Amino acid sequence: MCLQHDKPLELFCRTDQTCVCLVCSVSDHKNHELVPLSEELRNTEAEVQEMIQERRLKIQEIRESVKISRDAADREKAEGVQVFTALMESAERGLKELIKEIQDKREATEKRAEDFIRDLEQEISELKKRSSEVKQLSQDEDPLHLLQSFSSLKDAPPTKTWTELEEKIGEKIKELLKAELKRVQQFAVDVTLDPDAAHPKLILSDDGKQVKHGDDWKNLPDNPERFSTYVNVLGQQSFSSGRFYFEVQVKGKTKWTLGVARESVDRKGIITLCPQNGFWTVGLRNVNEYEVCDGPPVHLHLHPGPQKVGVFVDYDQGLVSFYDVDAAALIYSFTGCCFKEKLYPFFSPWPNDEGKNSAPLIICPVGQDECCSDSYS
Repeated sequence: MCLQHDKPLELFCRTDQTCVCLVCSVSDHKNHELVPLSEELRNTEAEVQEMIQERRLKIQEIRESVKISRDAADREKAEGVQVFTALMESAERGLKELIKEIQDKREATEKRAEDFIRDLEQEISELKKRSSEVKQLSQDEDPLHLLQSFSSLKDAPPTKTWTELEEKIGEKIKELLKAELKRVQQFAVDVTLDPDAAHPKLILSDDGKQVKHGDDWKNLPDNPERFSTYVNVLGQQSFSSGRFYFEVQVKGKTKWTLGVARESVDRKGIITLCPQNGFWTVGLRNVNEYEVCDGPPVHLHLHPGPQKVGVFVDYDQGLVSFYDVDAAALIYSFTGCCFKEKLYPFFSPWPNDEGKNSAPLIICPVGQDECCSDSYS
């Protein structure tokens, strides 16, 4: 009922979206869009049904989309499994072939060695037989008969040399060392010298890649990082995990020391460059004397001496290795090291010795044949 006119609500005003009576339609809602209440109800029900249908269609579309996505994911998964299965099978075949090749080479080497051993044992047996014959002849009272017989015995059977085996083993060792050097070179890092750690008599190049000894003591602040007793310098970069590698040219020098040092090393006092003091180094003394300090000093026989030295560190495995880069040869390795703090590349060009040792130490890009001297400020 209309609260204003007390009449039944028979019409719906679409303009005001409300139910009205016949009196309202000619007064307050005159000129508005009016329809019978039953018609509006049918329209509303139709709109609701249409909305329901639209949402049902939307649900269907979403479910279809999910199904398509699921099917696509299943196809990609199957294709991925197929690809990786093929890769694994290929890798397994390659591994089997590699193992077989290595076993074949080992068996061939062992067979050659066994053949040499058998030949040598035969020659030893033959020589023992001839020794017995000589002893028997020596009991003959006729010296002339002894000498005549011995002349035919004194020529020992030709002994086969080990040259071929030695050459093959040497070639194999060179191949392995070359492969090992190539492996560690992939861990190359960019190293620059730290001017705040350099001894006041050291001269660093403008790019921080070279260091040499100068005669003049520069007036520099004696900060805690600076070496003040020995002519040493560290790299700016520190390492506390993983593996790293760098190369240094030592060509033209008569003395030098290279390696790594821990962060807390003594930089002011008299120090020995040994692992106990936090230094893992190799060095040259007096033109051709190479040594490392690993407990007692270890003297190395390097002829010819290296022109470029590679330094490799595996922090987690406690390994520091030095390589003759040009010869692709291992110089020395510190093993079983226990690193507990940051490590820095370590360099000492030593005093220039009246010009005899004036060549700089040069940090070289890995893979470059020779480094050129840079400008110094």
